Amino acid sequence: MRVFITGAAGHLGSAVVPELLQHGHSVAGLARSDASAARLTEWGADVVRGDLDDLDGLRTAARAADGVVHLAFPHDAMQAGDLAGAAETDLAAVQTIGDALAGTDKPFVGTSGTGLLGHAGFGRRGTEDDTLPGGYRIDAENFVIDLAGKGIRSSVVRLPIVHGPLDHTGFVPGLITFARRNGFAAYVGDGTNRWPSVHTLDAARLYRLALESAPAGTRLHAVAEEGVELRRIAEAIGRGIDVPARSVTPDQAAEYIGYLAAFTALDHPASATRTSELLNWHPTHPDLLDDLAQGFYFQKS
Repeated sequence: MRVFITGAAGHLGSAVVPELLQHGHSVAGLARSDASAARLTEWGADVVRGDLDDLDGLRTAARAADGVVHLAFPHDAMQAGDLAGAAETDLAAVQTIGDALAGTDKPFVGTSGTGLLGHAGFGRRGTEDDTLPGGYRIDAENFVIDLAGKGIRSSVVRLPIVHGPLDHTGFVPGLITFARRNGFAAYVGDGTNRWPSVHTLDAARLYRLALESAPAGTRLHAVAEEGVELRRIAEAIGRGIDVPARSVTPDQAAEYIGYLAAFTALDHPASATRTSELLNWHPTHPDLLDDLAQGFYFQKS
């Protein structure tokens, strides 16, 4: 099928696009820069110039496609502290794509995060059946799921920490940047709070499987490891850049971990049992701490 992908040249897109091309799909990728367009062309994808604010462009590209994978998110706004603005832009984009696909029975795969479940304080492993009524990024997740009632085979992939050699701007590089600046790798409190994780290539395969066969209205978990303690992640980062790992208080988190402070203290182990059974998805690539031990995260370009 011909697939329109937002965020096609980003971290996940750089794995999802080749994954789809290698399995016989064609790709039209959204690119907001010449560099992104060049990467897509090199991979063998078509280029759609624009960004998430170009709603007319999103509508046109979605209508021309046999399916849509939405990976993009306004990370620049999020990192600048404008979480509300980033979420509003994302919601407007999925609403536009949903309107374009309504009544077609085409697949639409959206993106959310397992971290959103951490704010709910379930006190157990989060599952694909867990839902929340609304909030940051949750509104967009719920909107995509509800599109199943409008003639769209919609699904949402909830992402944990996504890691691997293709990751240059995600959660782990963010922690490393702050650790270099601070002179220590910070974790909050005793650091025993847990984050699930997945390798980029395993996540890319799940997006393809969701596009091809996920039932309408399905929430999926791209979780390989159910929970890695943040202290162990900080210690691995400390070894990688030769600084100590150190605890900070919740009140100090914003000073030392910046825009990640709202997330790093979350304890939210998550399961992918239903996802694995439904789509026969079984991660095979290295775990997070194994990737950190390889050293590529600490090589300065």
